[in-house]
Amino acid sequence: MAEQGYCVKCKSKKAMKDTKETTLKNGRRAMKGKCTDCGTSMFKILGGKA
Repeated sequence: MAEQGYCVKCKSKKAMKDTKETTLKNGRRAMKGKCTDCGTSMFKILGGKA
């Protein structure tokens, strides 16, 4: 199942492609990817700390 996030350009929730999990400076997990429709960069903060 593809991770979903909010695309600011499309103004709706979309699936992300080329997802990569990262860790923020404060230790929280996040997911970066691209919108499947327009290709805009998307970002989603995940629950829990690493």
